[in-house]
Amino acid sequence: MQLPDGEDGKLAECPDTRAQTLGRDPQPKTSGLLANSVVREAEERCMPDETLHLPLIHSVLEREKDTPGALLPILHAIQDGAGYIPDLAIAEIAHALNLSLAEVRGVISFYHDFRTTPPARHTLRLCRAESCQSMGAERLAAQLREQLELDDHGTSADGQISLRPVYCLGACACSPALELDGRLHARLTPEHLRDLVNGCLEEGSC
Repeated sequence: MQLPDGEDGKLAECPDTRAQTLGRDPQPKTSGLLANSVVREAEERCMPDETLHLPLIHSVLEREKDTPGALLPILHAIQDGAGYIPDLAIAEIAHALNLSLAEVRGVISFYHDFRTTPPARHTLRLCRAESCQSMGAERLAAQLREQLELDDHGTSADGQISLRPVYCLGACACSPALELDGRLHARLTPEHLRDLVNGCLEEGSC
């Protein structure tokens, strides 16, 4: 099905698909049902093509499916290779291990380290262990939530940064600490933390 042209002759683009697709013509020529179909089709063009990960998924399943307790190693391997666990992987895993979809989804949702969407450009993991808590980690966590308008496991709308709590970074002598894109930052102050986050959001490099 061909998408309707906008005033400039271009097809509707991401991310405001509904507004761009339907809002340009004050008297749409399509019915409500057709219009919704057009919106869905335009939105699908903006989604990652998960089928690109099928070779990785099949390779991991072939290698790990007979391993005792194979589910966790399979999930980790797929996420390591794809950056996240694609939705289509869940059915493939369930079939290979003779599990239900609910069982696979339950394990993914139980462990916060597993992601079901493509990762953000930057990942910030603030230590929340007792040593860091005693040195102000909870105040830093509240600062992050306020600055980014996210919860402790959230990802910014622009995909720039994700928050993940962690319960030990092995830097207890230098509390409070965080890991940003694999790099440790210790003896954090509120000012240093704000500067780190601003660098990720404004410059794209931390």
